[in-house]
Amino acid sequence: MDKTIPKFKGKLVMGATGRTNPLVWLVAIICTVIAVAVVVVGIVVFIGYMVIHPRVPVISVTDAHLDLLRNDYAGLLQTQLTIVVTAKNGNAKAHATFSDITFNISYQGQDVAVLVADPFEVPKNSSKDLGYVVQSSSIPLSPDQMEEVGDAWKKNEIEFDFKGAARTQWRVGPLGSVKFLCHLDCDLKFRPLNGTYIPSRCTSKSH
Repeated sequence: MDKTIPKFKGKLVMGATGRTNPLVWLVAIICTVIAVAVVVVGIVVFIGYMVIHPRVPVISVTDAHLDLLRNDYAGLLQTQLTIVVTAKNGNAKAHATFSDITFNISYQGQDVAVLVADPFEVPKNSSKDLGYVVQSSSIPLSPDQMEEVGDAWKKNEIEFDFKGAARTQWRVGPLGSVKFLCHLDCDLKFRPLNGTYIPSRCTSKSH
């Protein structure tokens, strides 16, 4: 029985002398250079990260005091608070900039005050305190809110909502500038009888 051997019909990319076409070598060299460059960049970025060890700057409420809390039978609330917000830059090799800083204080859904600050820079591995003295105008309360204030006096504990945000930016060596948006959302608790702040964790989360 005759066996038919298939014939190869494809064509090798060969030069006139039977050698590989120089264009193929050129493409191979370019691909190799690109691959090496990607590996080198990856190593540089990794080493830079390990050396610099970047940390996201944060904002926190570090101290506060209830200076005044007064309510009357007409359902009007007056209050004054002292609040210290600390901007911390934990990076040992880069300064950090804070901007678009806005905070809102409210009680039982009623706005007490809006706090802002101009952009500023925090040196490497340092922090900056923002001190606010918040004095509200008379805040009209509903009967339910008036009852909440009465209960707060009885329990000697009152709670204010504190929300806000700030943009942070700092340079991370060869990685360039990095930007984050820091959000604060926490409750500030006080003792109405003496104005003492009840410490609790109030630190920003970054996005």
